Amino acid sequence: MENFQEQLQNRRTFAIISHPDAGKTTLTEQLLLHGGVIREAGTVKGRGSHKLASSDWMAIEQQRGISVTSSVLQFDYDGKRINILDTPGHEDFSEDTYRTLMAVDSVVMVVDAAKGIEPQTKKLFEIVAQRGIPVFTFFNKIDRDARPALDLVDELESILGIQAYPMNWPVGSGQILQGIYDLQNDQMVPFKNATAHPEVVTETMDEIELLRDAGNAFDQEAISRGKLTPVFFGSALVNFGVTEFLREYLTYAPAPSAMGTVDGQQVTPDKPQFTGFVFKIQANMDPRHRDRIAFVRIVSGEFSRGMDLTLQRNGKKLKLSNVTQFMAEERENVQTAVPGDIIGVYDTGNFQIGDTIYAGKQAVQFPDLPTFTPELFNRVIAKDVMKQKSYHKGIEQLVQEGTIQLYKSWQGSDYIIGAVGQLQFEVFQFRMENEYNVEIQFESIGSKVARWIAPEQLDEKMASSRNLLVKDRYDQPVFLFENKFAMNWFHDKYPEVKLEKKM
Repeated sequence: MENFQEQLQNRRTFAIISHPDAGKTTLTEQLLLHGGVIREAGTVKGRGSHKLASSDWMAIEQQRGISVTSSVLQFDYDGKRINILDTPGHEDFSEDTYRTLMAVDSVVMVVDAAKGIEPQTKKLFEIVAQRGIPVFTFFNKIDRDARPALDLVDELESILGIQAYPMNWPVGSGQILQGIYDLQNDQMVPFKNATAHPEVVTETMDEIELLRDAGNAFDQEAISRGKLTPVFFGSALVNFGVTEFLREYLTYAPAPSAMGTVDGQQVTPDKPQFTGFVFKIQANMDPRHRDRIAFVRIVSGEFSRGMDLTLQRNGKKLKLSNVTQFMAEERENVQTAVPGDIIGVYDTGNFQIGDTIYAGKQAVQFPDLPTFTPELFNRVIAKDVMKQKSYHKGIEQLVQEGTIQLYKSWQGSDYIIGAVGQLQFEVFQFRMENEYNVEIQFESIGSKVARWIAPEQLDEKMASSRNLLVKDRYDQPVFLFENKFAMNWFHDKYPEVKLEKKM
């Protein structure tokens, strides 16, 4: 690839996080519109036009108007190639979001300007803060009645513990919205069809003077460490303030950065050796072809179609010839790609979430991606015994995506599904029926405390009605405790036994 360094510096890879219904998917649509890859932005609410959000490809997402998977979308704008990872907002799918955040260089946090910082935003931000990822904040929906901007910024700083630097400032909101004031270029960006309210402009200019006198100083280095967040105001629904946000984001957001390996090395993007890792697996993105795609974040080197690679986990040699990238609903075959890019590899079952792939003889292994400990459990049964083949295939593929976790009874063949939240069961049931044509029913086991035990420490007699013994998909023993009291009782009875939990 010509101008490798230039290509590298032009990449921007980010995730969008928010509380449900803050406008995350709508903002994604507007960014795609700016990139020229869609002609009309579909909104998540108000389905009357039958225009669906381009980043919500799954049938259940289109029906419910929520995102339950991470969409990966790419477009070019102003000389930059942008990779957007639109994450699930619903807390039941925070594990998918967490893994996605391992694959980005910065984060855009969308906040409803009428509601401020909501619980799921806070939870997701804590994950981002742990990694020190740069955060850009977009206060959305200022075309509706919003809370005072000073209150919103103060809440942002006090609840999330990050300093804020406003890049623009709202001049009113809702019925009296006049526009936004661009603090970088010292000029007003008027809101179309605004009714004049001179007193609102005067009041806003007083606030801006206060910001300039007492606000935080701009600090690029603090932004890069995730200690200072540039703040923007606008409305994704009516495409106001989005252009200004995108322009400033591309100016200050980081290009791809180095990633650490399990042995403490740093793999820099400009390293000639190709490396990457699988952070997501998705089955049936195209229901007509029953495909399965492994999403790979490129960490270093240049990818070229048909190159020979090694799968680190088992040493298997691979030739990646059928590789794609996503432009809204469209897919494009990939010939070459560079660090920061997300490529989709058509997979026949080779990959697992967290896998490292590399070219050449020098082995590389990136850290495993996190797995959450499920809290809710259901036995799952196929209603039609004649559809066992489709039943087993559906469960196997959906489990490999990491959306739900699979367990089996220790002595029998019962399937037990574990999840972090109830919605995961609903999505699993919906997809089994719609993608694999298998109706299933659940038998609730309820809420349990799951803990792993080393096989050499296991005695099957430890199991009881209060701690069910099962095995996970890798045949490792797991106890499902009735509650924490039952787990503490087990600790007291078997003090030498070490129990392990995931995240």
